[in-house]
Amino acid sequence: MSNAVVLLSGGMDSATVLAIARAAGHDCYALSFRYGQRHGAELDAAIRIANKLGAREHRIIDLDLAGIGGSALTDRAIDVPVAPGEGIPVTYVPARNTVFLSIAVAWAEVLEAADIYIGVNAVDYSGYPDCRPGFIEAFETMANLATRAGVEGHQLRIQTPLIDLSKADIIRRGVELGIDYRDTVSCYQADEQGRACGKCDACRLRRAGFEAAGLPDATRYVQSRYRQDRRGPKRGL
Repeated sequence: MSNAVVLLSGGMDSATVLAIARAAGHDCYALSFRYGQRHGAELDAAIRIANKLGAREHRIIDLDLAGIGGSALTDRAIDVPVAPGEGIPVTYVPARNTVFLSIAVAWAEVLEAADIYIGVNAVDYSGYPDCRPGFIEAFETMANLATRAGVEGHQLRIQTPLIDLSKADIIRRGVELGIDYRDTVSCYQADEQGRACGKCDACRLRRAGFEAAGLPDATRYVQSRYRQDRRGPKRGL
């Protein structure tokens, strides 16, 4: 079995990627980041997922992207939007995937791993520039120019098995691989128990994915408030 580094956020996409990497026969080394995000529930989810899906090792690296700010996910002074907008949303974290992949490349060199898996998606995504195929291709080229492994002819590959899949297709693939999506946290502003708000862009994309896949929504919402809102206002008293 060859080694692979898998970026694991604790969300639906990264959990599916870990399962795909395992199914491909890799010994998987999961890598998560405590980067100053709004909540730690996604890291709790990442720990659960790494254990359940048989990661050989799981490391959580501390970074301070909150010290830079500029994103609703790292700056509490910026509200998480609850309605779709135009352009790149404020939930974009500047250079996040560039930073994460750089550290993944470093660990891959230490592990003598040729493959790095990341759950970027260019179909059902929020418009983030670091989820596009062009970025991934350019980063892979850079990684092979900037590392001893690449210079010595041991090419690093950035694997993006979800990049052309719809959210519904991702969910179907994960279910085939035995993922329990109740273990995952996608919400941008989940509470400490990992329960979702049901209103942010991440919740909207996740919910639409389950609906399109024809499967029950495996998401835990805060006190069923979201379900009440979907039924409409109560009548009478």
